[in-house]
Amino acid sequence: MKSQQSTQTMKAATAAKKLGVYLPATPADFQENDVSRAELNELQANPPEWLVKLRESGPHPRPVVAAKLGVSIAGLARGGVTEALTSEQIDALKEARPQWLEKERATQAEVRKESARLKKRDAERAED
Repeated sequence: MKSQQSTQTMKAATAAKKLGVYLPATPADFQENDVSRAELNELQANPPEWLVKLRESGPHPRPVVAAKLGVSIAGLARGGVTEALTSEQIDALKEARPQWLEKERATQAEVRKESARLKKRDAERAED
């Protein structure tokens, strides 16, 4: 007996997250419909103009904003950034270098340093 394979779909919010874009900034037809795995793959392989523009200039979702600023998502919240930002706004923050941003970048650098230390330690233990 052959089973019919159903098309795997995801909500638009999940697809937007996988594409690294801010859902409210996407076209209405994208927001209102589920996205199949094949459609997602096609969007990633051949992004339409709206997707290219969103990735370039935003508004960007918080994980992308955090990565572009070199801080954690929690660091954004501590700095008072709760909304999606455009690339222009992100660049302005980088130039202004507010105190909270410098502090959060330093914190993030320490976290990365500690993660690297622990990874090295664990690798050394695994060799023994």
